[in-house]
Amino acid sequence: MLAAAPAAAAPEPIYAAPNGSASNPGTLSAPTTLAAALTKVAAGGTIYLRGGTYSFSSTVTIDRTNSGASGAHKAIVAYGTEKPVLDFSGQTFNSANRGLQINGHYWLVKGLEVKGAGDNGIYIAGNYNRLENVETHHNRDTGIQIGRYASTAAQSEWPSYNEVINSYSHDNFDPDNGEDADGFAAKLTVGPGNVFDGCIAAYNVDDGWDLYTKTDTGAISPVTIRNSVAHHNGKTSDGTTTTSSDGNGFKLGGEKIPVNHIVQNSVAYQNKKHGFTYNSNPGSIQFKNNTSWSNGQSNFAFDVGTHVFTNNLSYKGGSSDKTSGTDVSSTNVWWKDNKTVNAKGLAASDADFVSLTPAISRNADGSPNLGSFLQLSSGSDLKGTGTPSGTDIGYIR
Repeated sequence: MLAAAPAAAAPEPIYAAPNGSASNPGTLSAPTTLAAALTKVAAGGTIYLRGGTYSFSSTVTIDRTNSGASGAHKAIVAYGTEKPVLDFSGQTFNSANRGLQINGHYWLVKGLEVKGAGDNGIYIAGNYNRLENVETHHNRDTGIQIGRYASTAAQSEWPSYNEVINSYSHDNFDPDNGEDADGFAAKLTVGPGNVFDGCIAAYNVDDGWDLYTKTDTGAISPVTIRNSVAHHNGKTSDGTTTTSSDGNGFKLGGEKIPVNHIVQNSVAYQNKKHGFTYNSNPGSIQFKNNTSWSNGQSNFAFDVGTHVFTNNLSYKGGSSDKTSGTDVSSTNVWWKDNKTVNAKGLAASDADFVSLTPAISRNADGSPNLGSFLQLSSGSDLKGTGTPSGTDIGYIR
């Protein structure tokens, strides 16, 4: 019997550094530039970025023809525990001035910080890309956005099956009117299979998440958001806001176009406007085990639609929740007329929580850590009373 062919060796890694030279071979001792490395890396290969600040005045674009393959992503990864910072502060405020633009397919970007872009910090237009443990901040539009690579792209070319994992987007602000800079967005022109998991959106001048749709481009495909947190959106961390800043935690639609998104095990608190809002999406959004607390207007704003609610918890919002849709097994605890409401008599009070003092950090992998904040106390009657039997109501750690 013939012996199995040996597995192909992984491509040699390429190293880039802030002081690298395009003429260098890209070894650890003679690093190249990021731009040069992008033209050299093979499918299955990795570009390791050394720590420090990489200053740019123009967009870094991964071309549409520059792709990895299934099982062989091309990767841009922080070297060891070092922190590479892509700084686009040299750009002017302009919709063409994105930071890192991923038009290709099958890329992994991990451990980077991206700031200061004249528009989006990171823009994903290809398919099967993955961002992991990335931080974007102080960009002049949304920190991380998914959308088509060109206005001429057919719907079949809209970005699909991208993952944004354990990433943090904060303090993004558009200086013209403060109406566009969100933490994360998958809007206008988005294909199937896009996922946000374990992400935090905070102190963005507009919304934490924006899944907006417009009549002229039509419905996007459903987006999944899970294990994520939106807080203090509608202003930046220094208090900057505008009259046009919406300030929703999770904005899930637009222009009365139905899209059946999925939102699971996520938290919204102290956002300027709504915690979770359908934003005129009359579809059947699936909500399960989410907690919304102390948002400025309401915790859940779903005026119209056949939305499906399971094990959700709302407490102390600015005004009454609106919850058009199905209350699965009477497992949702809402906040209406300044009191808790549940179809089978469950009630929430301060005593149901270990802590109502806002606190959040990030674990080593970038995932959210709320500590005991909004954790159900051991004696809470909301523990184990969800569906299926034994499931807690609200966010589950």
